[in-house]
Amino acid sequence: MTKWWSCTKRCLGPNVYTDVPDGGWGWVVAVAFFVVEAFTYGIIKTFGIFLNDLMVEFEESNSRISWILSICVFVMTFTAPLSSLLSNRFGFQPVVMVGGFLISLGMITTAFTTSVNQMYITTGIIAGLGYCLTFLPTVTILSQYFCKRRSIVTSMASTGESIAIFAFAPAFTALKAKIGWRYTMVVIGLLQGSIVICGTLLRPIVIKPSPSDESSKEKLSTQQEAKQPINGEQLHGSAGSGDSGVQSLEDTEVGVQVTEKEEQKALSPKPNEKPARHKLLDLSVLKDGSFLCYSAFGLFATLGFFAPQLYVVELSASRGVDRDKAAYSLSVMAVAEIFGRLSIGWIMSWRRLRKIYVLLVCVLLLCLVLVIFTLVGGFWGVAVCCVFYGFLLGNVASTHIPMLAEDDVVGIQRMASAAGVYVCIQSFAGLAGPPLGGVLVDITDNYGAAFYSCAGGMALGAIFLGMVRPAKMGKLCWKKTTQESQKSPAERGTSVKDSSPEDFVEEDICPVTNPNDH
Repeated sequence: MTKWWSCTKRCLGPNVYTDVPDGGWGWVVAVAFFVVEAFTYGIIKTFGIFLNDLMVEFEESNSRISWILSICVFVMTFTAPLSSLLSNRFGFQPVVMVGGFLISLGMITTAFTTSVNQMYITTGIIAGLGYCLTFLPTVTILSQYFCKRRSIVTSMASTGESIAIFAFAPAFTALKAKIGWRYTMVVIGLLQGSIVICGTLLRPIVIKPSPSDESSKEKLSTQQEAKQPINGEQLHGSAGSGDSGVQSLEDTEVGVQVTEKEEQKALSPKPNEKPARHKLLDLSVLKDGSFLCYSAFGLFATLGFFAPQLYVVELSASRGVDRDKAAYSLSVMAVAEIFGRLSIGWIMSWRRLRKIYVLLVCVLLLCLVLVIFTLVGGFWGVAVCCVFYGFLLGNVASTHIPMLAEDDVVGIQRMASAAGVYVCIQSFAGLAGPPLGGVLVDITDNYGAAFYSCAGGMALGAIFLGMVRPAKMGKLCWKKTTQESQKSPAERGTSVKDSSPEDFVEEDICPVTNPNDH
């Protein structure tokens, strides 16, 4: 038993590298993320095929049924800080494994519900919490395994969602016609159990310097100690020896070396001093102006992420398309989304490209396509819109969370905590998006109304996304006189004669101050 445990710990324990590998076990993590994407967002976005069955089964309105998906998305995103906290405390592996179990449990129990209120609990709360515990830790650890290839690998792995939509929409529609929607839910729940296996593959990564680097540092410090003066006379010289009192360049360099060594000793921890523990949940990102603008973008843009997949089948049916044929519109959208995810990963790998501006262009075009959805008719008109929407959605969906790792937002060091807070802020739009579209559909009796609400949210998101870069550079500032400058010279202990014009200069108070970006 002990031998088996040690072997398991060695195979599934942390990976130690001297630098970010940009590969290695990261490829296994990428495959795991592919599967997690397929059975989380892939299932959520194909939930629209059950919409009409649930309305007939429970005799409920469109908006009431839409709350099932809405609660699921809200729980998945609102509890994102909990996912970050648990991952920092217990590690990625156990958190994702528990999440996979909750997803499978929630979907299987949904098959035995007798009312919509029960589905709010099984699909909305239980499965939604499972989705939260699986997706965010997986994408976070994948970002840690890659650096130069991060954009392209994340985009390739995220195609699991699109491929799942392409395959699941017609497959589950055909399966539903033969065994009913309840048994189809059981099959989906059993398939989602594979996420537990994916959780075991998320081995943590540890970066340690190589022994050669450490030995070179020790050798360099030894050489520096050899050059240090024995006493102060060698450093400054004696007055009687005829020295001018001015230090030579070599003496100056030695003095700097001595100073740096003393500073290192002062900063080094004492033997009895305990090392500081890392925070389980860092909320300091809320003080960053660029992060706040980016979170506002995510809040409003999320309104356009789920409603089109939920209502595109019903929109096609309302335009005279056969319902079985209309289900293929999701598949068309999914294929286009695959190409969108792959192409944006290739584009983002260009070094001289400002990634956040590419994302802004995609969001603006996505807003335009959502409006065109309401103007077309027939299967081919909707299909063309699905192609453009899927392509642009693939661009946005595969980059908006990894974009947090870029220096324009928060950077890779704070991504783990920032991702949880960012997704939590998104949750409110995920909660309001599908029901808002359902209410508009019930009032206007037109499924195109749901697409107008999505387009409006995307437009607002584009405005805030355009403010991220200026906020990071410190251009979103306001003038404010400091308390020190408001004090009189007498209060500061200086006379009017001794006061300088700098005492009355106004300061720039900015949402974020980063000296490297000014």
